[in-house]
Amino acid sequence: MSTFMFAVGAITPGAGTADANALTASTYMALQGGTTTQMNFIEEIYMGGQAASTAPLIMLLGRDSTVVGTPTALGTPNSNGLTNPAGAVITAPAVGAITGGTQAQRSNSVSLGKKNFTFNAFGGIVRVNYANTQDRFGILGNTASLGEVSLSSFTGSTAGAAIGAHIIYETM
Repeated sequence: MSTFMFAVGAITPGAGTADANALTASTYMALQGGTTTQMNFIEEIYMGGQAASTAPLIMLLGRDSTVVGTPTALGTPNSNGLTNPAGAVITAPAVGAITGGTQAQRSNSVSLGKKNFTFNAFGGIVRVNYANTQDRFGILGNTASLGEVSLSSFTGSTAGAAIGAHIIYETM
């Protein structure tokens, strides 16, 4: 068991995307399992607003019905790696992506849970820690709809608002 952090310096979630529609590159963070049987649990979500004026965002953490296809490698200052330098390196770590050959698509299934983090990106901060609780999100495998989650804005959000964010997760 090792703990990893997928972090982005800035994404621009935009005015939001309705469920069952492809997300736009660099507007979301997607976390996909590293193998078909790998189990990952989200331990923490953090978002910090970088907007220059009031900018409400309706951010959803939800399972994806279309996973990121051919994820584009992360560029600096984005990262996805161990939080503890002595942690166990695994051969197929979970993949963090903000874009790919096929964009992620948040599921519209009402039987797949979503977490809502509505906040003002004008200096607002959201930090939720699920470590060792029953309500942490799990990812099983690396295919739709249980093997990938994305953090993205829903319709009604403010266009042009940027955020920095991280997702801390544990690989079992």
